Amino acid sequence: MFVLGIEAATPVAAVAVVRGEKVLAERMVNNQRTHSVNLLPMIKAVMEDAGVTRQDLGGIAVSSGPGSFTGLRIGMATAKTLAQVWGLPIVGISTLEALAYPLTGQEGLICPILNARRDEVYAAVYRTVAGKLERLEGPMAIRPEELARRLESRDLPVTLLGDGVPVYGEFFLKQLGGRVLLAPGSASWPRGAPVAELGYRRLVAGEGMDPLKLLPDYIRLSEAEVKWLQKQKG
Repeated sequence: MFVLGIEAATPVAAVAVVRGEKVLAERMVNNQRTHSVNLLPMIKAVMEDAGVTRQDLGGIAVSSGPGSFTGLRIGMATAKTLAQVWGLPIVGISTLEALAYPLTGQEGLICPILNARRDEVYAAVYRTVAGKLERLEGPMAIRPEELARRLESRDLPVTLLGDGVPVYGEFFLKQLGGRVLLAPGSASWPRGAPVAELGYRRLVAGEGMDPLKLLPDYIRLSEAEVKWLQKQKG
């Protein structure tokens, strides 16, 4: 089965095509152009690179959050529209799981963190069990101090990765000491290939759905919604 994976929940736009668990083609950009400009040309190019047409695809996988509200809306809208027009099932993949997935097998805890602004990170805690990634906590929007306390209570080494590392990495090193490993910058962004591969697994398991039923997982309210609620309370 060929699966198209789309990632747009962070400042990076990433697209990939897999056949089963084999990556055939992948593209990623981290530039100043919006995802609405980048995604469609990237999808067209990556399908050409993989040598597949829309008739070959068995489904579409898309990053469903958490992440940038605008990026999520663009990515979800693009994926859902294509799935509806092409008559394909769709699956949503957690942005945090897509980040953690390539580190399956890493000793100890795997903790992807995304900079959520407002002195918070989006985070989840994973561990490899019997060769598979198992989620222990999250996804959640949480203050770094509280996340550090939760990680410390588990008393295991932890690998941090994601775009929250350049912002909060030093803080976690001070709080958790030698138990923390900071993944390199190349692991800071979720890629299209893990989204597509995870999507393939879920499509094979029968978890594909009608694109109209797929919803983003924002985790918390947007700033505009928070202000609106405050105004209503006032």
